[in-house]
Amino acid sequence: MANLDAAAGLRPVRLGSASGYCARETKYFIPATDSTAVFIGTPVKLAGSADTDGTHATVTAASSTDECVGVVTAVLPDNADSLIYRAASTARYVMVADDPAQVFEVQEVSGGTALTAAAVGLNANWAGSGGSTSTGLSSIELNNATEATTATLDFQILGLSPVSGNALGEHAKWLVKLNNHQFVDGTTGIS
Repeated sequence: MANLDAAAGLRPVRLGSASGYCARETKYFIPATDSTAVFIGTPVKLAGSADTDGTHATVTAASSTDECVGVVTAVLPDNADSLIYRAASTARYVMVADDPAQVFEVQEVSGGTALTAAAVGLNANWAGSGGSTSTGLSSIELNNATEATTATLDFQILGLSPVSGNALGEHAKWLVKLNNHQFVDGTTGIS
């Protein structure tokens, strides 16, 4: 049976070698001056400022190959009619899984040569940007054309996600960690 095509960005699943979801989440701020929409599952990076109180650091959507501080897990409502994602050019607070040991699940892209078990331990970049305004989920996926030992690639591939119905091949769900985290140095992948 083929894997379901359901890109959802990065979804935190566990912390390091611990089992179960136990992410450390921190509240960050995205100012109205930021013109990029941000979705749940979007990697973000520090933007070098803070909210007007100076208590919550600002973040912005990261691009592939940027060092990241973490991944958005929630967009906090600011009123009863708030969107489930952060629309461009609106001030919103977001929760971010920002522990460098956080493990995420991410879907492999469509097309190309599907990753095999030999990709475990290698590094890879993500593909895509943006997300769904109806689900609020990011459309970022694991780029199956970039796996290598290069330390500057976005993710370290930890293995195939052990969820029911998931198999090697197109749209496989993989466990990864951010390889270039703003709180630690990147590591070279192994082959």
